[in-house]
Amino acid sequence: MEKLPSYRGTGLVNLMAEIETRMIGSAPASGLDESLPEAPTYVLVLFDGLGAAQLSHPEAGAFARSLSTTLTCGFPSTTSASLSTIATGLPPSQHGTIGHLVYRDDLGKVVNTLKWMDLTGQPVPFDYPNILPMPNLWERLREQGVEPITVQPGSFQGSPLSRALYRGARFETAWDWPDLIEATTVLAREPGRFIFTYVPFVDVAGHSFGLGSREFGEAMKVAAAIWEGIAAGVEPGVPVVGTSDHGLLAVAEEAKIRVRGLENLRFAGDSRVLQVWGERSGEVVDRFGGKAVDGLSLLGPDPTEATIGRAPELWVHAPPDSGLYPPAFDRRLHAYHGGLSPDEMEIPLLLG
Repeated sequence: MEKLPSYRGTGLVNLMAEIETRMIGSAPASGLDESLPEAPTYVLVLFDGLGAAQLSHPEAGAFARSLSTTLTCGFPSTTSASLSTIATGLPPSQHGTIGHLVYRDDLGKVVNTLKWMDLTGQPVPFDYPNILPMPNLWERLREQGVEPITVQPGSFQGSPLSRALYRGARFETAWDWPDLIEATTVLAREPGRFIFTYVPFVDVAGHSFGLGSREFGEAMKVAAAIWEGIAAGVEPGVPVVGTSDHGLLAVAEEAKIRVRGLENLRFAGDSRVLQVWGERSGEVVDRFGGKAVDGLSLLGPDPTEATIGRAPELWVHAPPDSGLYPPAFDRRLHAYHGGLSPDEMEIPLLLG
């Protein structure tokens, strides 16, 4: 079963448009079908990896109680694409981050868009602040008198991804999860601010230990405590909105399909939806399963020339509950995302 991305009322891009419209009166995308209150300051908390499916976890009670509705992330259902949507207020078709691994024709190589490294692990020097379109969300808000602030783990400060995503935003560091709560709630006391707080724990634990692990349960417990702490700690009248960038899909070891024996092909994307170039690209489906999908149309409306130039010759969606792993793709994880299953695509809209 597939869950197609929404860009017209029930998607992550529409949530960002709703917040931007509430704060400055307009946005490049249409808003939510379900409106949010107007307020002088907004807080948006993103729980990486907290798909709607994770709200059934025994430690997710605080999230389940705050669930307003279910949205979809964009396609592909991966962190760098969704964070680029948050940073720009645009769908992937227009911001151009179309996968975890993206082929950049201007660089002549496949780039890991989270770490800005190539497939050998070497750093890829680039003008990181100018990766995404201008003006981004933070710049549009600032131009209209709203101060954008992002609260992030301290280790992220100065990274290539942070430099790409947060051009124009004030970057505030937090060094543990109580610090995330304190920084967010203190910063939200001033009117005329948009606070975006990023919480990594659920995603890290799901990938590293699996969705049924003790470590995942602990991560869910911490994330729920952060949500409750922020919602309780802000001043009355400050909306606290929560969501995610994608969900998580468990992929068993026996469902990890090695893609080998096809020479002179280029692979990008991720294990759930491969991006393929080359004369023998059609053989990927024939030999390893899955199906071809119209990935360009799934990215959203009005793709830019840059996006079209990065699109592969073939998009291959992995078989259900499986992953496709060409050389250099990471087979060590317990959960993945990037595809079109409801577990990956459906994300919560939480209201504190």
